[in-house]
Amino acid sequence: MASLRSAARLRPLATRLTPQTSGRPRRLYATAAAVKTATSTSSGKQAFFPGEPAGPIVKTAIPGPESRKAIEDLHKVFDTRSLNMLANYSQSFGNYIADPDGNVLLDVYAQIASIPVGYNNPTLLDASATKQMVSAIINRPALGNFPSHDWASVLRTGILKVAPKGLGQVFTAMAGSDANETAYKAAFMYHRQQERGGAHVEFSEEDIASSMLNQAPGAPQLSILSFKTAFHGRLFGSLSTTRSKPIHKLDIPAFDWPQATFPLLKYPLEDHVEENKKAEADSLADVERLITTHHLPPCAVVIEPIQSEGGDNHASPAFFQGLRTLTKKHNVLMIVDEVQTGVGATGKFWAHDHWNLDTPPDMVTFSKKAQTAGYYFGNPDLRPNKPYRQFNTWMGDPARALLFRAIIEEIERLDLITNTAKVGDYLYAGIESLAKQYPGEFMNLRGKGQGTFIAFDSPRRDQFLKKAKSVGVNIGGSGERAVRLRPMLIFQQHHADILLEAMEKIANS
Repeated sequence: MASLRSAARLRPLATRLTPQTSGRPRRLYATAAAVKTATSTSSGKQAFFPGEPAGPIVKTAIPGPESRKAIEDLHKVFDTRSLNMLANYSQSFGNYIADPDGNVLLDVYAQIASIPVGYNNPTLLDASATKQMVSAIINRPALGNFPSHDWASVLRTGILKVAPKGLGQVFTAMAGSDANETAYKAAFMYHRQQERGGAHVEFSEEDIASSMLNQAPGAPQLSILSFKTAFHGRLFGSLSTTRSKPIHKLDIPAFDWPQATFPLLKYPLEDHVEENKKAEADSLADVERLITTHHLPPCAVVIEPIQSEGGDNHASPAFFQGLRTLTKKHNVLMIVDEVQTGVGATGKFWAHDHWNLDTPPDMVTFSKKAQTAGYYFGNPDLRPNKPYRQFNTWMGDPARALLFRAIIEEIERLDLITNTAKVGDYLYAGIESLAKQYPGEFMNLRGKGQGTFIAFDSPRRDQFLKKAKSVGVNIGGSGERAVRLRPMLIFQQHHADILLEAMEKIANS
C-alpha cells in the first residue's frame, strides 16, 4: 500500500508553498485514508497518536442509514434539532471522530473546542482507572462542605499548576456559564464590600431586609459591562452579557446591562492599520463612556480574548492593554473569559498571555479544554466576607479536576503548546495561499500568530460546513458567515495537509 507521502498526486498549491528538493516539489497534502494507520507524519515526525487513521474515511452520506435510524429513535426522548452528527465514540481516536455508519472524519471542531488531547487518549484512560479517580466519581463530594482530604493537592498539582500569572487562587465550577456567573457574583460582592468600607463591615438591617425584596441596597443597582457580539453563556447573568445571536436570548428576561462596541477589524491587518487603530480607540472610548455614565454602574468588564461564538473577532494587544488601563483607572474589575480560548489553542496556554499586560486581569474564567471549570483570581478580597455567599452543592467536580491534571501532564509531555503554535503558523500559511487562489471563498482570514485559533469568512458558509463532511472533515462555524477552526492540541502538520486538501476540494466544488 502506498505510503502517506506518495499516495496522492501533486497539486499546484503544494509547489507554491513548499521548496523543491531533488527536482521534485515536496507534497503539501496528505491523502485521505492512504493507509489504515500512521506511525509517523508526512514530515517524518513521530505521530502523537501512532494508531490513529492516516486520513478520513467516507462511506456514506452523513448522516447515513444507521445514523438516521438512531437519530429518529433518540428524537423520541431527546431534542435532536441542534444535532451536528451522531458519533460513535468507541471508534473515535485521536483527531478522528467516527459515526455509526463507519464514516471517520478529521475533527477540527472538537466538541466546540472542548477536546484537548484527542479521543480515547491513552494517558486519560490510565488516569480514569486510578483509585483516586474512582473514589472521586462514586463518592462525589459537596466540595463546600465535605472536600476530600487531598483536594488541596489535586488543585495545586492540576488547576493551579497552570494558573495565569498573578492569580494563585481558584473557585471551581461546573461549566463555562457557571464559571462566568460566579465570577460576576464575586465582582458584585467585592464592589459592595468596598463601598461599605471593607470586608469586616457587617451588613446593615436595610441591606438584609431589602435583599429579600429584590430591592436596593441589598440587591444593588449595578451591572457587568460586556461587548456587542460577545458570548459568555446561557444562564441568566451570563446570558445578559451574551450578545452573539438573538436565538440565545429570545423570551428570556434580562438585566439592563450595558454593551460596548467591540472593534471590528478589517483584513488584511497590514492594509488597514490606521482604520483599525481608530476602531479600537473608538471602542475604548465607548467603554469609558459606559463605565462613567451608565445608569447601572458597571463593577466589572467581561471580555473574550477572541470573540468566538460571535464570529471569531480579534483585537490587538494594544486594545486589551488600553482596556486594562481603563478598568484600573475607574476601579472596575477586568474579567477575561477564556472558556474557549484557554488551554493552549492560541499557541500560549492562556490567550491573554499574548497581551503582555502590566498587571494581570482580576479574574480569568475557564472550561472547555480544561474539562472542568471555574475562575482564577489573585486578590484575597475577592473571596466573599461570609461563608455560603459563593456556594452550591457541588462547587465543581473532583473527577474533572483530576482529568484536567492528566491533560496538563499530556500537554507537557508532548510539548503541545509549542506544537500548536508551529502547526498554526503552517496552517495559516496554507489557507493564506488558498485565499489568493480562491479569493471569493476564503475571505478576511484571521488568527495569524494565534496557534490554530484561525477563522475566515465564507459567502456560502453553511454549504461549506455541509460539504466538508462529504470530503471527510468535521468543521464548525461562528457568527453569520465565519468558518472557525478548533482542532485539538495534538493536531499536526499532516493533519493540516489533509484539511487544506479538503478545503481546496470544497472551493473547487
